[in-house]
Amino acid sequence: MIAFQKITEFFLLAIMSYDRYVAICKPLHYMTIMNSRVCKNFIFFCWIAALIIILPPIGLGLGLEFCDSNIIDHFCCDAAPLLKISCSDTLLIEQMVIVGAVLTFIITFVCVVLSYVYIIKTILRFPSAKQRKKAFSTCSSHMIVVSITYGSCIFIYVKPSSKDDVAINKGISLIIISVSPMMNPFIYALRNKQVKQAFNYSIKKIAFLSKM
Repeated sequence: MIAFQKITEFFLLAIMSYDRYVAICKPLHYMTIMNSRVCKNFIFFCWIAALIIILPPIGLGLGLEFCDSNIIDHFCCDAAPLLKISCSDTLLIEQMVIVGAVLTFIITFVCVVLSYVYIIKTILRFPSAKQRKKAFSTCSSHMIVVSITYGSCIFIYVKPSSKDDVAINKGISLIIISVSPMMNPFIYALRNKQVKQAFNYSIKKIAFLSKM
């Protein structure tokens, strides 16, 4: 379900912002603080938090009645299009979805903002411009993904009613479930020198073969 995916991703992005905070503000303690056990616990926490938020509306949703149509006007089985075709009273579920979305958004967004406030304060104290540039470069990929994720989900989940027209949400959902994950490897990996060299080599090879 797309909602579970996005809630998990929100918490992962918040944890990644904390990872950037430790890497820049406490570099000598990074390996101790962000060890493999802690990282596994963080991932487990993301899944549990997403389940706690999403299970109550799903439990209520199992009792919905569908008397008009069984065709979902969407690319995936998300909350809004499912509630739209139900002939039951969906007000409580809609409110639960909105509360869960808003709480997830606010909690994770506050964590991200606080992390970057401390990161920026630390970077500005660096003596050389080269050090500041390198530190900002470390955070650039994460900031791009945060902007895409938070921006797209605002249009889908933070709204007054799930029975509103979901035509725009279909396009945004397609971006979330296909385009955004496809872009993530490029956003994160193309900063790596070896990946850049391999990518440039592949482009040159394709260009050479196309001329033959």
